[in-house]
Amino acid sequence: MAAKGEQYFLAVPPNPRPHVSTGLAFTTACAHHVENTFKASRVYMIVSKSISGTENFVSLEKALSGKVVGVRRGIRQHVPWDDVVEVAKDVHDRDADLIVTLGAGSLTDGAKVVSLAVANNAFTVEDLGTFSTDENPKDVKPCTIPIINIPTSLSGGEYSINGGATDLRTHRKHSFNYPSMGCSLVILDPALSISTPEYVWLQSGVRAVDHCVEGLCSMSPKANEESDSVCEKGLRLLVPNLLVTKNNPGNEEARLNEMLGVIEAMRGHKFGVPMGASHGIGHQLGPLGVGHGETSCVMLPSVMEYNYQHGDEGVRKRQQKILDILWSEPTVANMLEGNGIEKGTSNAGDLIAAIVKELGMPGSLEEVGIGPDKLDMLAENSMHDRWIPTNPVPMTDKSQVLEVLNMALKPRASQGGHACHH
Repeated sequence: MAAKGEQYFLAVPPNPRPHVSTGLAFTTACAHHVENTFKASRVYMIVSKSISGTENFVSLEKALSGKVVGVRRGIRQHVPWDDVVEVAKDVHDRDADLIVTLGAGSLTDGAKVVSLAVANNAFTVEDLGTFSTDENPKDVKPCTIPIINIPTSLSGGEYSINGGATDLRTHRKHSFNYPSMGCSLVILDPALSISTPEYVWLQSGVRAVDHCVEGLCSMSPKANEESDSVCEKGLRLLVPNLLVTKNNPGNEEARLNEMLGVIEAMRGHKFGVPMGASHGIGHQLGPLGVGHGETSCVMLPSVMEYNYQHGDEGVRKRQQKILDILWSEPTVANMLEGNGIEKGTSNAGDLIAAIVKELGMPGSLEEVGIGPDKLDMLAENSMHDRWIPTNPVPMTDKSQVLEVLNMALKPRASQGGHACHH
């Protein structure tokens, strides 16, 4: 139920959740929905470590006066299983009837898997492992504890039912993916996001760009005019506004547009359009200590380049959509021209690389601490990822992944300007 002055809508209709709230301060919106929508009295809060020491957290706790039964400060990056079972046990022991997360990516994924663990009494790492959807899971009891996400980045996990969590014994990230998972409400407040470190905000924005780009480039029969139009809308909301935010971090309108762009990026998923190798390799870079959005900054330009070189006319035609969209946005076109990129001679990989560079993000594996010694293991792990075979140029052999990884190893400039155009 909407509050006065609030925009309240379904994120990805016809999916019954999550709803999205914009237009109110996050504290006001959260207090309203805890009371009126969820009628909750025992709220468990999961807050990022950095936010837990700020006025924002204090004011949210105050707004939920007397209803907070437990607080967890921080879930480590890539959601280690150990953290999940620890939090799940605490949520269970405190008999919480609602989980509220305040922060970015890992908390969002973590809360989903926590909710699944609580519903199924999975309070040890061994128990949790049996529910990974990568391992032919057994029957599960549906999640019963609703979740409110108040995101402070653009990673977008709050719109999906899939939660990723990492088994630290093998450093492999597993999927937990069940229809009952996911949050019920996402509260968007651009003013809150101004305190997010610029680096975290912008790299998570590139992650959302990656969803749109790989959606538009997909060769799957599920990619159609409708899915293309939401990916295009997402790209148009994201890229120009990220460039604005880089130069003017206090511009709340640009931030809200980016947040709405993330919703469009995630709407693309509802069509079941598969992602490609940027996502596939990115999933396996995560456990090696590379941030969620950094994986897209580093891999997407080289994956586009690889697909352009090895793809057929159909693959290049899909990539042309990216060029047409980006060149038609004045903010983006000005930036590209300012960086000496010419309209007729550049491919989509060049454009994405220029955007990443302009945002001040890392553009190569070496810049995120991944050297040549890691490539073989990375290629091996990537071959297990579901998005590798669905790349526009299907990857059926480890040598193909290695080729892309070698392209991404060093900054593009040191590869002699533009990579080759065959």
